[in-house]
Amino acid sequence: MPHIATALTLAESALWLTSPNPRVGCVLVNAQGQVIGQGSTQRAGGPHAEVMALRDAQAQGHSTQGATAYVTLEPCSHQGRTGPCCEALIHAGIRHVVASLQDPNPQVAGQGFGKLRAAGIEVTVGPGAAQSRELNLGFFSRMVRKTPWVRMKAAASLDGITALPNGESQWITGPQARADGHAWRARACAVLTGIGTVLQDQPRLDVRAVDTPRQPALVIVDSDLQTPPDAPLFEPQRPVFIYAANPHPEREAALQARGATVVYLPGAPGQAGAQPKVDLQAMLRDLAAREINELHVEAGHKLNGSLLRAGLVDEMLVYLAPKWLGTGAGMSHFGPLAQLADGVALQFRSVDRVGEDVRLLARVAGRDVF
Repeated sequence: MPHIATALTLAESALWLTSPNPRVGCVLVNAQGQVIGQGSTQRAGGPHAEVMALRDAQAQGHSTQGATAYVTLEPCSHQGRTGPCCEALIHAGIRHVVASLQDPNPQVAGQGFGKLRAAGIEVTVGPGAAQSRELNLGFFSRMVRKTPWVRMKAAASLDGITALPNGESQWITGPQARADGHAWRARACAVLTGIGTVLQDQPRLDVRAVDTPRQPALVIVDSDLQTPPDAPLFEPQRPVFIYAANPHPEREAALQARGATVVYLPGAPGQAGAQPKVDLQAMLRDLAAREINELHVEAGHKLNGSLLRAGLVDEMLVYLAPKWLGTGAGMSHFGPLAQLADGVALQFRSVDRVGEDVRLLARVAGRDVF
């Protein structure tokens, strides 16, 4: 359906804008087949796609009586940050709604379709479902699994080295790949890193290489609250969440004074009297409760390995440079495995050239079935 394809393009245009809401597009078509309005969901608290399309039609002087609405997700039926979209469509005289998917939000979950049908509106569900779901995997993950969609990003040489033995890593990949990586950061609700990266690289981990209407939050796994209060990561204006396992009141107070939210989630006690580490599964559940849909991981090999060992990674975003570096740090401290079958099975989603580098997107096998 060409109108659903247009609605999906509108939804994709909102990729960096709508979090924690889903990315949705809507196209209104009158009985003569003329497009009379279109729109996409705005920032959280702003109008949803259906309302934007209705406003567009009104601004152009078009009547919406008897029109068909093509929308990439079920119109909401509840009062949240905004009013119910299904009621806006009913009041506008829409005759037919073609929607890609049912909303997984338990507050909607078919109730929007029910209200539309009760008002005498024909409802068709299914066109564009796969594309709409891909655009909103993080939202679906949060609503269904109660954890974010976790995407692990790494940049390495062709032989898998992310840094030289002396720690030098800037820059293995070229400027185009780095800008592309910032675009992936921008679409996430939050960027996750570990204390090792904070101390060694002193990163900002914000979006700079591309224009973005918002900065994603920053999440740091820091069991002993070693994050320096004067670290560069505090310079961008965005929420900062630090997950710790072992209380240090003075350090906590200093970090809170910089605007950080400190959350204690200790896991099981370490071996041989070692201090506990952060419970990573509990951290993901807590982030979902804070409305984090997509979590973009840019960490060192230790935290990457811990996330992989715990089975918490959904997708890999890997940039490979045309370089061979030999000895150095790898992408993850994972294993050793006893047999090949114990490895993490992946499915390639795409392989693309980005400048002089190659970008691989691979998904953990079966992970998107929820």
